[in-house]
Amino acid sequence: MRHLLLLPLILFFVSCGYKPTMIYSKEVLGENIYVEVKTSLKDPENTVLIRDALNEAVITRFRSRIVPRQNASSQLVMSLKRVSFLPIQYDKNGYVIAYKTYVDLLTRYKDKAGHSGVITSRGDYDFAIESNSVISDTKRFEAIKHASYKAIEEFISKLSVKGIKNDNQ
Repeated sequence: MRHLLLLPLILFFVSCGYKPTMIYSKEVLGENIYVEVKTSLKDPENTVLIRDALNEAVITRFRSRIVPRQNASSQLVMSLKRVSFLPIQYDKNGYVIAYKTYVDLLTRYKDKAGHSGVITSRGDYDFAIESNSVISDTKRFEAIKHASYKAIEEFISKLSVKGIKNDNQ
């Protein structure tokens, strides 16, 4: 029964020309990608989180390989522009009980066709803290990690749009 319900959905996606974003991103970047994350002197711990998130995205989302610069068909050089925490909710006494974390990333890329570009992306993440307390390092790192993943997802989406534009030309 489940297969009968799944069949119309599959036929719809196949017939309308749907392609996952991974296909378009891979058309832009190719199979072998050099990845570099510039270390932020203000926030070196977060650079490690971003590097891990980007490496994971290249492997899982692009389904590509990370290779040395000389073997790469394309290059991604990402840097952390800014991390900010904004209070978004207060308790009845005026203490902050929830924050929104923003992570802004700047990615310079060179695609497999030799075109270069810059893409800025932003991710956010909401989290709660105890009333009348400060943000712990654990909560801070967790928030930055999740916001970084979202910023990288936005980067992938913007890169996919470039692939769609190339596909339509």
